[in-house]
Amino acid sequence: MANHENENAACPNEDLVSAGDAHCETVPEPKPEPKPELKPVRPKKKKPFIFIGLIAALAIIAGICLPSRFWARVRVTTGFAFSDTTDLSGDLKASELELSLKLGRDYFLANQQQEGNFVYEYDWKADRILPGDGDVRQAGALWGLSLLWGHFGTQGEGDPALRQALERGFRFWEARSHMRPDGAKYVAYPNSSQGSTGTIALLALAHIDFLRAAPASDPLRARCEEALSGYLRFLATARAEDGRWHARYSLSDGQPMGAPSPYFDGESLLALVKAAKYLDYKDYWPIVESAAEQGYQLNVAAALKEHPNSDTTKGYYQWSSMAFYEIATANREVSSAYVNRVLELARWMVHTHHTLFCTRNTAYAYEGLIHAYELARTHNEPRLANELRSVIDIGMGQLTGWQLGHPRADGWAFWFASMPERARGGIQNSWINPALRIDVVQHQMHAVLLALRYVYRG
Repeated sequence: MANHENENAACPNEDLVSAGDAHCETVPEPKPEPKPELKPVRPKKKKPFIFIGLIAALAIIAGICLPSRFWARVRVTTGFAFSDTTDLSGDLKASELELSLKLGRDYFLANQQQEGNFVYEYDWKADRILPGDGDVRQAGALWGLSLLWGHFGTQGEGDPALRQALERGFRFWEARSHMRPDGAKYVAYPNSSQGSTGTIALLALAHIDFLRAAPASDPLRARCEEALSGYLRFLATARAEDGRWHARYSLSDGQPMGAPSPYFDGESLLALVKAAKYLDYKDYWPIVESAAEQGYQLNVAAALKEHPNSDTTKGYYQWSSMAFYEIATANREVSSAYVNRVLELARWMVHTHHTLFCTRNTAYAYEGLIHAYELARTHNEPRLANELRSVIDIGMGQLTGWQLGHPRADGWAFWFASMPERARGGIQNSWINPALRIDVVQHQMHAVLLALRYVYRG
């Protein structure tokens, strides 16, 4: 009996199958089932209202948590919704600035050393003097003392303690001054290998502002006039070929040398223009006008072309603004051009350098901005005047909070209310920095004096 169990199976070898073997037909392989067509998966559309809602919630939280003065800074810096009549100034009062000035005076007196210079830097939390010193900043401190004497020492019965400190300071520098054969005076500061032109400029400013305030009968006038003539002579002969100033000089012979510094360019220009304008050194006007033009072209125009937030322009800023203000108000042929330059630099400081958002002490900026405010106010620039008034009020209010012993004190100046007596009136370089440096105090006291003169007139 034939076996048919596998008659429907495929033959193992098709080559061996005869034509007559009908029972061993080749079975065709099954066709694969067609694969389903894959459709591209489209991403789900994000619902924009979730993102928008999150942003709105964060904005509400920020509006609640961040102080109003922060938003005032934003508006002033960006110019958002700012008009000719907008006033974003805060609550800073002239009486608070007067108190700040008295505290600063006390700090100067408490930190002048017996020789006549000052404690350079002091950590008030640790109650210790920090190492370091600098001739330029020490000379600037003497200028600050001279300005304070001009404010306090000429009122009522005067200020004998401040006068004594000022005389001690003048003696300190006089003892270290040397004269070149041409009559130019330079100084050799202790432990220095080179002299700094900025030191001479700041000493000249200290003498200029003393002489402006002192009565004609003051016994110190003759000595100060002699010293000033020598310092001005040095500045007049220290310019480089490009019209700026050599930054250094040799201690052996007082000969100027080295590349320029934007700080010293501005300081030297300010000293010469104030001497020419207020003390009748009229022979220096040609140098003033030439140096102002060259300084502007190189330290502002060229520097900002290279970088819009130039460190060179920052270093030149307040010194040039103060010097340009003196030119602008001196009734010279070039005066109108310098009105525009002071205002141009103020816009740069606010909108490009963003001084209101700097985290360190920016009192130096207000030395320039206050002069710009006065020019904007007197030259039919109401929008800019209001803008600068707001910047000054916000910024000076914050900086006053960094002064130890002031009722507006905040940050560490507030949290650690107990302090050594010599620290009272000192000014921090940031909100939580306990180091008190003499030049920071000097710059801020000068800014306070200017604010009382031009902004908070009473």
